Amino acid sequence: MLTFLTGYFILWFLVLGACTVLFAVQQRRRQRTQLPSPLPRVSILIAARNEEAAIGRCLASLRQLDYPPELVEVLLGDDASTDATRAVAEAAMQGYAGHFRCLTITDVLGTAHGKSNVLAHLAHQATTDYFFITDADIAVPRTWIQGLLAHAQPGVGTVTGITLVHGPRLFHRLQGLDWLLSLGLVQVVSDTGAPVTAMGNNMLVTREAYEATGGYERLPPSITEDYELFRATLRHGFSFRNIFRPEVLAESLPIPTFRRLLHQRRRWMRGVEQLPWWLKMGLAFYGSFYLAVALLAWVAGPLAVAIILGIKMVQQGILATLCFRRVGRWPPLELLPIFEAYTLLLTVSLTLFRLLPLSFDWKGRRYS
Repeated sequence: MLTFLTGYFILWFLVLGACTVLFAVQQRRRQRTQLPSPLPRVSILIAARNEEAAIGRCLASLRQLDYPPELVEVLLGDDASTDATRAVAEAAMQGYAGHFRCLTITDVLGTAHGKSNVLAHLAHQATTDYFFITDADIAVPRTWIQGLLAHAQPGVGTVTGITLVHGPRLFHRLQGLDWLLSLGLVQVVSDTGAPVTAMGNNMLVTREAYEATGGYERLPPSITEDYELFRATLRHGFSFRNIFRPEVLAESLPIPTFRRLLHQRRRWMRGVEQLPWWLKMGLAFYGSFYLAVALLAWVAGPLAVAIILGIKMVQQGILATLCFRRVGRWPPLELLPIFEAYTLLLTVSLTLFRLLPLSFDWKGRRYS
């Protein structure tokens, strides 16, 4: 057993070390691209459901974009909100120099459901060839439009930016570290040409690619609608870009409670379950780390566990430094020891939550 565990940990650290090196090398090789000339009109699509507390922050960031406002249309879909989402949004966009519309979504288009139904309606209303999609709890950077648009060359269907969770509490900061480390690993795989995922809170989809799929109203219903659209664009021959740069770094409000975090991650697992088998095997290998640590504690005792966890923290600290510095932020290395406890708790809780035959809640809707 000890021989098996030694081989497992050596391989695990080799994989993480290789990913760290690839992240550093691949990002240096990425070439800058040019914006289209003349600058095109663009559409920003936002689905909002009971977001009165967050939507003002999101729209304020859109008003600060370094892109000619006369070339921007902002379309907000009010998804049967029972709060003051629409009133707050309309007040926030009063006097906006671009084009703003708030649509109340009441009917269903085809197979679309929930957020995908809202986006389907907004896509029908959009009048440009570029759909920039974000969420109500996101604040985008001033350079967001240019940062994504520069990579939308012919044949590219989706361009995905990077998102960092930001908040003052320890729980919020742990989420931020978790997000950027995970997205750094996703970037490594994406840079090899393997499609992993796209994030619907920071994504550009061309009209050509979207319409080739038939739109959300013709896609299978999914709680991970962004990944479903991403896969559909790939099936229709479009390529993708994942961009890990400060000009496309959006900030997300944190999940306030651990229970809601579990609901979010269980929703994401629906997308993970649709990944290619080799990626799922890789994630299973990577995610079995703490099971191997438990076996090591039984076989070799606490000193061996302390050594393994120490090596892991050093390696993750190097990757975290690269990820955070790449987007112009300072890495919260002081969180790494408690991040181990956070990751262990989240891994165990999410495994149990996923296995139990429970429905889960997202944005006030229940899903099985």
